[in-house]
Amino acid sequence: MSTDPKALYQEVILDHNRKPRNYGELDHPSHHAEGVNPLCGDHIHLALDIKNDTVERIAFHGESCAICKASASMMTAAVKGKRTEEAETLAHEFVDMATGRAAAQDSPHIGRLAVFSGISALPMRVKCAILPWHTLQAAFRSEACTSTEADADPMHTPMGDA
Repeated sequence: MSTDPKALYQEVILDHNRKPRNYGELDHPSHHAEGVNPLCGDHIHLALDIKNDTVERIAFHGESCAICKASASMMTAAVKGKRTEEAETLAHEFVDMATGRAAAQDSPHIGRLAVFSGISALPMRVKCAILPWHTLQAAFRSEACTSTEADADPMHTPMGDA
C-alpha cells in the first residue's frame, strides 16, 4: 500500500466500494433508519441489533456513490461490538473531521477512518461521507429517516434573524 495520503484514500475507497463490509440486511433489527442525500442520490438503509447497550450486529444496503458506500462499510466495521456511547462519540468525531471542524490527529477514536480526513477539501463530497454516520445517529434516536439537506445539512450555517 502507498504512503501517499491521497493514494491511500483512493485505495481504501475502492476496496470498500468493491467489497463493502456488513453489506446486506438484518432480520429483526432492534434499530433502523434510512439516510438520504438528495443532491448526490445516495440512499442507504441501516439496521442494527443492540443488546445490553452494545452494537451486536449492523448492516447497510442501498444505492450510493463509492464514497458513501466506503464510509458506511468502514463505519459498520468500526462500531460493531462497541457500546452505543462509544459509537456516538466516534460518529461525532468523524463528522467533525469530515467537515473540517477537527483534525484527525485531534480525534482519539478515529484510527483508520483518518483516510477520510481530506474530504473536507471537497465540500460536495462531505455529505456523501457523513450520510452513514447521520443515519447511525438517527437509528440510535429511533428516527425513521434522516437527510443531509436543510437543517440536517452539516455545512448549513444559520443566517440569524436577517
